[in-house]
Amino acid sequence: MEDKRILLIDDDELITMSLEMIINAEEGFTVIGKGNSGREGVKLYDELQPDLLLMDIRMADMNGLEAAEEILSKHKDAIILFLTTFSDDEYIVKALKLGVRGYLLKQDYKSLPAALHAAMDGQSVFGGAIVDKLPALMNSATEEEAGFDYQSKDISEKEYEVIQLVAEGFSNKEIAQKLFLSEGTVRNYLSTILEKLELRDRTQLAIFYLKN
Repeated sequence: MEDKRILLIDDDELITMSLEMIINAEEGFTVIGKGNSGREGVKLYDELQPDLLLMDIRMADMNGLEAAEEILSKHKDAIILFLTTFSDDEYIVKALKLGVRGYLLKQDYKSLPAALHAAMDGQSVFGGAIVDKLPALMNSATEEEAGFDYQSKDISEKEYEVIQLVAEGFSNKEIAQKLFLSEGTVRNYLSTILEKLELRDRTQLAIFYLKN
């Protein structure tokens, strides 16, 4: 099986070199290109068509969020992971709305190989500090936004209530208590919802709700 081809974009050359060593040492991955700005990331992505783009956010010329938006507008299936020092709520929300595959912090670099494998398997990947923020961010978004048109997705009113509670960070047990259902029923609802929306897990479901 051929190695997955990784493109690295970061304005710190030392970090880029370190990441290249970590990734190339992991079986199944090869770094095929490096750049130091969002603008260069867009250009290299078009030229190299990598399997995955690992990119910083704060960069000169064009930041990572702007670059990701431009790349995804042309390459809908692009797999993009942000690797940054900053866990700003605004950055996280923008990244989720763009539909990137994950958001990791540089201090969690040891988890990078596992994150790359997970992302290539279709999973959404978030660092521990980001996961801790998600419920509050989702809750804030549900208060500010009207939500998506669930009827057009063949989602029942009860299923929509389950989606909202998942987005707000409640566990199956808590959802069951709030909706006066059994945990088994909640699990069945979740299974049906994920199948209808073609999503893999509750994290992707929460992200879907935030984006739509």
